[in-house]
This record gives sequence, C-alpha cells and structure tokens, in this order.
Amino acid sequence: MKTSGRWIVFLVLAVGVTALVVYLAVRYPDVLNSRDGQIDLTQSLLWLGLIGASLFLHRRMPLGHALRYATIWVALGAGLVLAYSFRHDAQNLADRMVAELLPHQGRVVGDSVEIRAGDHGHFVVEALVENVNLRFLVDTGASDVVLSPSDARRLGFKSEDLTFSKLYNTANGTVRGAPVRLGRISIGAITIENVRASVNGAEMARSLLGMSFLNRLSGYEVRKDRLVLRP
Repeated sequence: MKTSGRWIVFLVLAVGVTALVVYLAVRYPDVLNSRDGQIDLTQSLLWLGLIGASLFLHRRMPLGHALRYATIWVALGAGLVLAYSFRHDAQNLADRMVAELLPHQGRVVGDSVEIRAGDHGHFVVEALVENVNLRFLVDTGASDVVLSPSDARRLGFKSEDLTFSKLYNTANGTVRGAPVRLGRISIGAITIENVRASVNGAEMARSLLGMSFLNRLSGYEVRKDRLVLRP
C-alpha cells in the first residue's frame, strides 16, 4: 500500500471514531461525567488505535480491504457501545417476559416485588425459605404463614417432633397446626427473618403466605391483576 493510501485509511478511521465519540457524548452526556465512564472511553479508544495501527503495519494490505476492515471495526465498536447503553432496557424487557410466562416468580421493580395473578385469579408467589424454594398462595385471611405437611418435610420438620397445639378456623372447619419459626423468607429483594408460622395438621394443596409475613412489610397493595409487595 502506498503511503498516501495508508493516510487515507487513517483519516477515514479517525473521522469515524471521532464522529462516534461525539454522537455518544451528545446522546448519553451522563456517561462521561463519571470517572468510570471516562476510563472505559479511554480503554475503548486505545483498543481502536491498536487495531488501526495493525492495519497500517500490514503494508501489503490493499486499500479497499483496509477501508472495509476499518469500517467493520468502527461498526462493531458502535454496536457494542449501544448494546451496553441499552442494557437496563433489555433487562426490564426480560423481566416483563419472565413475569408473564412465570407469574409466581414475580418481578422486581425498584425495591418492591410485583406479582401477577394467575388464571385462577389468586396470587401465587415463589419464595426462598431456609434455602428451599417453596410456592405460596398469598392469603390475607390467614393469621400465620401456614406450611403444608409436604413443604414442612422439605424444610426438615418431622411430624413426630411437632406439637399440633394451635387451632385455626377455616372455611373447611377447625384444623390444628404446629407452631414453628422460619429463620428467613425471601421474595426477590425482600427478606423477612424469624417469621411466625405453623405446620398444618392435614394435607393441603398449597402453603399459605399469611399475615405473619405480610404485616412485617412496609406495605402491600393490589393493582388490578398485580400484587405489589414493599419491603
């Protein structure tokens, strides 16, 4: 490649990089206000400079090929920067899709957790209890968190070691429960420790997330088909 040809490639690459930096600085002015943003920009420019220098050191590369490679690298750099800039939007979109497909997992919105009602109209949420994932039916009519016998066994409670001394009045009559304490219940970013609960004396389809958990939150509310839990 002739010297004049290499200088043309250099100018094209320099103009492309400069235009990209100016566009991003105008489009995202807050990025360069932080020290981390300035360091990231410097590192990116150094990489582009290294790649551009390698093109010029390869003297036998035709001018057309050099221009094409320079354009490709500029486009790749722009694509990566733009993808990084929209990473939060992409995460929000992914969270919305998961919330629609798997409503029991909930969706973290700031410090709160948003749960969509299932097809039956009830709110079912997946919680981490003592490092075990359990699904609960949210029940504001239950005074305590109520564990089904099967979920209690998953948490290590043995029926022969429990005392079923508490009476609960339910729609199906009076049932007995064994008082227990749960060290930690986590739903998304919300964690409540030392939660009062009981193990139900009879089998039940689903454990209940009752008021002994809900009353420990700063608040909760139903918005149409959404239940919002606030820590």
